[in-house]
Amino acid sequence: MEALSAKLIGVVNAAEPRLRQLSVQVDEPVLAGGWSRRQLLGHLIDSASNNHQRFVRAALADALEFPAYDTPNFVRVQAVERAPWPVLVDLWASYNRYLAHVIANLPADKLGVICRIGANEPVTLQYLAEDYVRHLVQHLVAIGYGSTWNGT
Repeated sequence: MEALSAKLIGVVNAAEPRLRQLSVQVDEPVLAGGWSRRQLLGHLIDSASNNHQRFVRAALADALEFPAYDTPNFVRVQAVERAPWPVLVDLWASYNRYLAHVIANLPADKLGVICRIGANEPVTLQYLAEDYVRHLVQHLVAIGYGSTWNGT
């Protein structure tokens, strides 16, 4: 998991300065349905928060059942579109650096714990952590780094 942790740190270190350069374009829609960069970054903060709980709880259990995450309503209720961009970038970067630490320290004997998230197919804790990083990179691409951006 240390390699995955290092990859996450690399993604954050590469993306953070780029995110800080965005300011005026953060409210323009970039996804179908009208989602803006600001809303996507808010979604990535929610993803960090939800997955933080999943990682820790799965590491403490023999199995994990967790509710699904209601993406549009989380973003709506938190009024992400009115949050200051620098605050979102700070929180996103810090939270992901901490998650990299958590991922690096997940107990090896717990990586196979089965996790059920809402109605999704069960996956292992290891898959959940790996998928978290894939998901993060996918949304950073949508925020505006092009299809070739890989976090390095």
